[in-house]
Amino acid sequence: MIKQFRNLFLAGACCVVAAACSDVTTTGTGPLPVLKHDPILFVHGYGGNNDNWQDMKAKFLADGWQDIELYAYNYSFIDSNASSAAEIRDQIDRIIATTGATKVDIVSFSMGSISSRYYLKNLGGAAKVDAWVSLAGPNHGTDAVENNQCNFTPCQEIIPGSAFLTALNGGDETPGLVRYATFWSPCDETINPDASVILSGATNTMVSCIAHIEFLTDDAVYRQVKNFVE
Repeated sequence: MIKQFRNLFLAGACCVVAAACSDVTTTGTGPLPVLKHDPILFVHGYGGNNDNWQDMKAKFLADGWQDIELYAYNYSFIDSNASSAAEIRDQIDRIIATTGATKVDIVSFSMGSISSRYYLKNLGGAAKVDAWVSLAGPNHGTDAVENNQCNFTPCQEIIPGSAFLTALNGGDETPGLVRYATFWSPCDETINPDASVILSGATNTMVSCIAHIEFLTDDAVYRQVKNFVE
């Protein structure tokens, strides 16, 4: 998994070396847009960046979503998932202020599932999110991290049985009135065991035999995500 993490890191490191950054813009004092859908915040995986979502965002645009309804941001590969969750909180607050939306949807990939779940559970996010999607998220950890000695804080937090995951998964795994969905592949070598993705109380779906990174571009996965959030 570290080889896969390193490949993602090299693709996105230029954007995330020091701290999180965002491509969200505000409309100032102008009129609020007319929304067709809940805005979507895409949260990328470890070492990635907002460009990882270009394929999926293009598909949403082709299916009638507007630019003002699609957002992505970058977060640090060094800081705790709790710190990234605070970035997500601020990002969603800004999206709501920008668009006038009542609630926002989250589509997360891999490590992004952990920080966004922390936001939902611990930072008031359950009141502001309608649908949450986890694509290949290590929700119960992955032994690939431990076996390959990734020592950055986010990696240490997703070791199976870590204090971070124990707290995150304690009690209700899917709190609030949020609609939760997870998608996992039996051929994902980054998430071990495969069932780590599954959450109690969520709609849990096994997809076809695709690799970890293919969740970002697979047409069938996209269609299922779209059907869930719309």
